[in-house]
Amino acid sequence: MMRVRPAARTVNLVLALLALLAIAISVFRLETARSGLEFQEMPVGSTPATLIRKPNSEGPVVVIAHGFAGSRPMMQAYALNLAQAGYTVLAFDFEGHGRNPVPMSGAIDSIDGTTTLLVAETRRVIAAGRNLGQPPRPVALLGHSMATDILVRASLAEEAAGMPIAAVVAISMFSGAVTATEPARLLMITGQGEPRLREAALDALHMVQPDTREGDTATKPGVARRAVVAPGVEHVGVLFSGTGVREARDWLDGTFGRASEGDIQPTGPWILLLLGGIVLLMRPLAHALPATENVPEALPAVRFWPAILLPALLVPPVGTGLYQPFLPVLVADYLAGHLAAYALIQMLIVGWRRFTSGFSLAGVALLVFWGIAVFGLAMDRYAASFLPHAGRLSVILILCLGTIPFMLADSVLTGAGRGTLVRRLAARVALLASLAGAAMLDPPRLMFLFIILPVMVLFFLVHGLMGRWIGQRSGALAAGIGLGLCLAWALGVSFPLFRAG
Repeated sequence: MMRVRPAARTVNLVLALLALLAIAISVFRLETARSGLEFQEMPVGSTPATLIRKPNSEGPVVVIAHGFAGSRPMMQAYALNLAQAGYTVLAFDFEGHGRNPVPMSGAIDSIDGTTTLLVAETRRVIAAGRNLGQPPRPVALLGHSMATDILVRASLAEEAAGMPIAAVVAISMFSGAVTATEPARLLMITGQGEPRLREAALDALHMVQPDTREGDTATKPGVARRAVVAPGVEHVGVLFSGTGVREARDWLDGTFGRASEGDIQPTGPWILLLLGGIVLLMRPLAHALPATENVPEALPAVRFWPAILLPALLVPPVGTGLYQPFLPVLVADYLAGHLAAYALIQMLIVGWRRFTSGFSLAGVALLVFWGIAVFGLAMDRYAASFLPHAGRLSVILILCLGTIPFMLADSVLTGAGRGTLVRRLAARVALLASLAGAAMLDPPRLMFLFIILPVMVLFFLVHGLMGRWIGQRSGALAAGIGLGLCLAWALGVSFPLFRAG
């Protein structure tokens, strides 16, 4: 057994202390943002919803909706700050998302299909919010990305039914339903790194007052509209922007004649510090494992490059040609098959012998526990839904049929974490390129693979780093199996559920 040098022990001790300090500080700050608030689960039919407010608060209701592949936790920066300001927040998971067990349905590319069903679901949540008190509470709407179109259409339907919405806050908005007069009071918040959505917000602003610019408020009788830019952020970062949260609070205060006090409590930096601390703590934990004596030889270039390039070229055309959807989840079934075929080709090129030497159950257990339970629980509480409902477990199991072979092959190809940076990057870029190629070959059915690509990149950056430390200590099999299980879980909780028809 390899011995840990005293210098290495010192480094690991220092890293562990830094990681624990980062975790402690970030948890304290994140819990401070939640302190003094009540969190009450309030399902609306089959739709999971959470009521967030100060005790005995009777402030106006703000219904908060997430974007595509999102969930309630992703909207916490807005939800918590508005609740701290005295608003009654009602956040919910759309069908097919988060912990909502009902899949999305209808035609995704038709306004009369999925959109209409989601608008109806949103209006049920709005009705529940209105009925929280007597007389019925005034309601405002706030949503991100996909939700902006749903909320705009829901506000139009409520207006037509004689129950007008007080205000709409649209973050990263795209909606063909906005007119020169509706919604009557609309705030549009866009990240600096979203040029096309910034143009869409300006177009909506110019419907009211053509000479206005970003940062201006356009008005005419019965209509108020404002477009603002959150600096230094993009489509996801805008959800944690202090500028965006402050603008939303001020807009709602102006709507309801309120004057909120207190500073905006940021959550984004503390979430990053927490997750970074959890990842960093894995390094000294991995070094506490027994070290493998089987250090793999680097794969010869004549095998490495064909193993990287051939599946990237062959799998997309073959996979798209044979693909038959069978899971009630968007593109998860294709991805499982794509990864399994990809891994099979790589294993044939590399040779089976490299997949049969050495195994560490402790390494697999640590990686799975840390990557799913510890990292996942932190994600689920503060950032994004990571705990699946029962209907997603079968999806995760089927994904394992592709993710475990793929991560095993990837771990062997990259030398169990010891490979060069060039080889590690080449292996991951080739996979991402093959998935993008499949999406381009069959856009009607596989366009949602493009949305999965950022999830894969984040997985390689975060879990891939933890897997590299496990691989260096416990070998390729431990890292591959552990990462395969983690990847199946991460994808299984990210894919929106969808039932055709």
